[in-house]
Amino acid sequence: MNPLQSLIASISVLFNKKPLKDVKQVVLTEAISLAIQKEQHEKGPDLRHQHPKSHGLLHGSFTVLSNIPDRCKFGVFATPKTYPIWVRYSNGSTAKERGVFKPDPEGDVRGMAVKLMDVGGRKLSDDEQHTQDFILANYPVFFLKDVQDYVDFATFNAKPTPELKEKLTPAFKLLQAIDAQKVGNPLLIRYWSTTPYKLGSTPIKFLVKPHKPEVPPDSLPDSPNYLREAMVKFFATTEESVKFDFQVQFYVDDVKTPVEDPTKEWHEADSPPITVATIEIPKQAFDFDERKRLDEGLSFNPWHALPDHEPLGSINQSRRKIYKDSAKHRREYMQGRSKEPQPYSVIHDDPK
Repeated sequence: MNPLQSLIASISVLFNKKPLKDVKQVVLTEAISLAIQKEQHEKGPDLRHQHPKSHGLLHGSFTVLSNIPDRCKFGVFATPKTYPIWVRYSNGSTAKERGVFKPDPEGDVRGMAVKLMDVGGRKLSDDEQHTQDFILANYPVFFLKDVQDYVDFATFNAKPTPELKEKLTPAFKLLQAIDAQKVGNPLLIRYWSTTPYKLGSTPIKFLVKPHKPEVPPDSLPDSPNYLREAMVKFFATTEESVKFDFQVQFYVDDVKTPVEDPTKEWHEADSPPITVATIEIPKQAFDFDERKRLDEGLSFNPWHALPDHEPLGSINQSRRKIYKDSAKHRREYMQGRSKEPQPYSVIHDDPK
């Protein structure tokens, strides 16, 4: 019996009402969280660990539609309403050191995080009282199956071995597919939740579809920051808003739409997306210091959620602690930054 197995066995005795699977999840999650905090502290305790490279933080609106099916009317979708939002576009790879990121042309996970504000009701995480977050990426599946894969992947990055490389072959194949996506402008592509959530009592996944999607470019610019530059250029050359449909896919069965394996795609032929809201991002300036400071101070967490939008699956269960601990660690080193974000209509942070 190795040390981890011994620890799990000991905890299982203390918490004998918990299944061994759940106890192992708790232990592995704690190990991941501590490792992330250690890395955070070494690179810069105020720095973001998840999706650290931002392409821009934008203000906008999230409008719940009035003509959606009754089975969609839960949580923020219960009644027609428009919420102020912040939307953050990012890359997934961790920073090598402060200010040193993987160049955009090399390929990466591209993220879109949406934070609704002025959301009433009890939340699943108590560090924000009036928000609802939706976390998305530019690929329909997550590259890791469960929290054990999470640990194996982190271990491999720290100390590669042939055994772990073989075990993580499916994850590496998915990462290659994700990195191969050619993105010209983060404002003009599709995003998926990759992991499942509740909508009321039913498992769902959500996705965001642009009204005017880009044609994937044949080649990419050489600039290491070309994605931010593309967003700046877009708003400098158009008066139009960027609009998306916010859609949900409903669970069908464990084969077509598995909840516990986020590496399996929920195909649209099996679960057709239903549009429940629209996102609008108006023309705006965002590439200035005060907006960048606000960007670094915000925390996006799938557990910033109403109970009707509870995250599901082992990856999301681990995120509950990992994301909260990471944000808490950062905020202890960021003086004078608000823990509860305010809408653009309150702060009006445009440069003068």
